Amino acid sequence: MRKIGVTGGIGSGKSTVSKILASFGAQIIDADILAKQVVEKGQKALREIVECFGEEILDPDGNLDREKLSGIVFKDKQKLEVLNRITHAHIAKRIIEEIDSLNNTEIAVVDAPIPIKHGFLDVVDEVWAVIADKEVRIKRVMERSGLTYNEVEDRIKSQLSDDYYKSISKVVIVNNGCVENLRRQVKKHYF
Repeated sequence: MRKIGVTGGIGSGKSTVSKILASFGAQIIDADILAKQVVEKGQKALREIVECFGEEILDPDGNLDREKLSGIVFKDKQKLEVLNRITHAHIAKRIIEEIDSLNNTEIAVVDAPIPIKHGFLDVVDEVWAVIADKEVRIKRVMERSGLTYNEVEDRIKSQLSDDYYKSISKVVIVNNGCVENLRRQVKKHYF
């Protein structure tokens, strides 16, 4: 089985690249979905997060209040690192379980915004980085999320640089244009 890791910052288009790969027949493992699952009520990762950040990051029903937690971690790099240390171990375990469960699959794609060493870099055969200009990314995220310019900019600043993504990647896809251009680039590297 060929295993491709697709990574890139918020608004770069990595999820669109994964959808294109799925249309070519690849099986997608979405780390963002797994990240949401590992912090659901009753999960070990959520208990660990509450131990570090306090009960105030929970809503009245005991679920993670993502908005409160985001307000804390995207303004303080050290707190974001603490959150990432907690969640990445749980996400890595789930990624490995998902890959192991794929039978008769020719190509698996792990779509992950953060290319963690264990559970991403050590399980994929090749890494594809999706990058885009900062202003393009900000516009995309603002349109889909309702976040302000400054909120999106804070998130971009808290993430890895395009230079880092390029340094770990076999394939770099520049996504500043239309979906058809993106599709052509993906097709070129896939087949």
